[in-house]
Amino acid sequence: MVNYVLVAGARLGSWAWDEVVPYLGAAGHGVYPLTLSGLAEKQGVPAGQQTHVQDIVDEVERLDLREVVLVGHSYSGIPVGQAAERVGDRLAGVVFVDSSVPADGEAFASSWPDGGAMLRASLADNGGFWPVAPATHFEDHGLTDEQIARIVRGSTPHPGATLTEPAVLERPLDHLPATYIKCTLGDPEPSDDVAKLLGGEDWRLVEMDTGHWPMFSQPRELAQILLDTVGE
Repeated sequence: MVNYVLVAGARLGSWAWDEVVPYLGAAGHGVYPLTLSGLAEKQGVPAGQQTHVQDIVDEVERLDLREVVLVGHSYSGIPVGQAAERVGDRLAGVVFVDSSVPADGEAFASSWPDGGAMLRASLADNGGFWPVAPATHFEDHGLTDEQIARIVRGSTPHPGATLTEPAVLERPLDHLPATYIKCTLGDPEPSDDVAKLLGGEDWRLVEMDTGHWPMFSQPRELAQILLDTVGE
């Protein structure tokens, strides 16, 4: 048995994994979807980049989890990647779901084509938060209208400091036992930093023929990939 700690991307909470959790639990594993500070039911809690890293570490330690598989989707690959090296021998593996990956001294915003200028402007205009995305943002990602409505309805503004503060890593991620899930619908190739990590012997690539939110569009298929990372 392993213990999956599931962390969804920007603006989302633990609820985003509702359709994935039953498949993992039915296979006999522990499943712990986590809401990061400042989001969903934790709105109002101040949060920076290291707050989110500590949220993940604290969850693992509070529950005294062993054989942990950390799963980070989209933005949350950044705090998950940092937390992975801090949970020590509790870690069994990491799965990055179509996510950003951290680099020491770099922020989530740094990877944007404009260096994050547009994102920072949005934060300044919205009280330091990244506002909820409109329904049109989720089009052409293999989602039904009902699924899009659910995502928009459940989303909350994202604490801006978590997006602009730098990651802190003691060493590169290439030493981690990691799986990278690339959702290929509309954007088939991994980013350059991910491609470099995939060149190492401890990383492997799995592709999904869907858009950026597979926990909604293909929950069963996503769960099976998570199970396959450690074997049922």
